[in-house]
Amino acid sequence: MTYTRRTFLKTAGIAAVLAAFGGITFINQAKVGAGGKDILKQKVINSPHYINGEFKNFEPIVPTTMDKNFLSSMKDIVMPPKGTVFPDKPLPTVKTDLKTLPKNEDVYIWFGHSSFFMQIGGRTILTDPVFSNYASPVFFINKTFPGTDIYKPKDIPDIDVLLISHDHWDHLDYATVMALKDKIKNVVCPLGVGAHFEYWGFSPSIIHEGDWFSAIELADNWQFHILPTRHFSGRLMEKNQTLWAAFALITPQKKIFYSGDGGYGKHFRQIGEMFGGFDFAIMENGQYNISWPQVHMMPEEMARAAMEIKARNVAPVHCGKFALSPHYWTDPLNRIKTASGDKNYRLLTPKIGEIVYLDNVNQKFVDWWM
Repeated sequence: MTYTRRTFLKTAGIAAVLAAFGGITFINQAKVGAGGKDILKQKVINSPHYINGEFKNFEPIVPTTMDKNFLSSMKDIVMPPKGTVFPDKPLPTVKTDLKTLPKNEDVYIWFGHSSFFMQIGGRTILTDPVFSNYASPVFFINKTFPGTDIYKPKDIPDIDVLLISHDHWDHLDYATVMALKDKIKNVVCPLGVGAHFEYWGFSPSIIHEGDWFSAIELADNWQFHILPTRHFSGRLMEKNQTLWAAFALITPQKKIFYSGDGGYGKHFRQIGEMFGGFDFAIMENGQYNISWPQVHMMPEEMARAAMEIKARNVAPVHCGKFALSPHYWTDPLNRIKTASGDKNYRLLTPKIGEIVYLDNVNQKFVDWWM
């Protein structure tokens, strides 16, 4: 979502908290993170992408259009018609036991929105986990869809790498990462996001953060390439003080791409040329709107981006759990299925919790959202 739109969505909840507890008390809560603190400023100040006091996109983003569509969109998010933006019954899911997965299987398991688990070459990766039943500074804003919060931190095995794309609340959840803290061996994140983890008591020795076009190499030739995307960052009112990113994971077994959040741009073709294509891509597909067209892709743009990065298998995310845009909750999956019909990649649409076997090209998926 754009900064303006997120601010709009948060205003009612934040105002209530400020009235009840006072602004200083709220801002200093641990869950807000390191925004505005010296630990963060020291990490980002020397980045070539940190310009005039904030991080900048390679391709500028147009601010949210404050027009009738924007106001109507906000109304539909706050007071949606039944069964449209928000499903009116629990979504179908599968509760896979992650702790008993065979170590020789390369798998992907989606938790809804942009949270997912992968096991590659026997190693575990958890990305952008949000296991709380809301994704905002306050518990009554951005609630989960019915039936989607079937996984809790206790269900997660030890994590070799926690991967965080940026610090928005729907991707970096304080309660979740703190509950998982003792299970996490490494944190990989874009520049500045590591300050939140240090502030929350994580050892700096396990935090690996980097700027765009840098690479973090872990044991046995595992490389996490931190790549650009068109987005923004911020936990409360601070803007663009931490970096946002996509990732390329290069292992001896596979090449995997995660888009993070962001609008369509020239970077996708560049990434495809840099890495020569990907075995598997997890791509943002949801929370879009014509009032914020450059910070979230339309499904048709996602299909184009998947072609430009030369992905062979594609799983859409950023949908199916939270309503951060007024589109029907089924719209992202319906549209990406249509847009992918004539493309040469394989579209993967698992239920929440369903195992995707990355080496099984014959695995089929039902249209569970229909």
